[in-house]
Amino acid sequence: MTKANYVQRVYQITQQIPFGRVSTYGAIADYLELGSARMVGWALNKSFTEANVPAHRVVNRKGELSGRNHFPTPTLMQQLLENEGVEVIDNQVQQFDKKFWSPKDKFQKKI
Repeated sequence: MTKANYVQRVYQITQQIPFGRVSTYGAIADYLELGSARMVGWALNKSFTEANVPAHRVVNRKGELSGRNHFPTPTLMQQLLENEGVEVIDNQVQQFDKKFWSPKDKFQKKI
């Protein structure tokens, strides 16, 4: 699999995360069977420059905004989530279990 193909598959799943919900690097990696959560983070590292890739909706397994420093400002990720009604306190999504969305919930077949 090429680097571009890998990134495109991560973007396709990230684009499916519903407004006001979050997923995790690990959930995306597990669904795509593409390796580690860190690889998903790497793919999303500069995705804010890509149209329609809501990377702000991807957090770590604890609901923490671990990718916030890869946005143009360290507070942008939180601002974007709060604009969608997701409460964030101390860089952590509140009610994470209720806000969590898994690609497995939406797709039966792998992308």
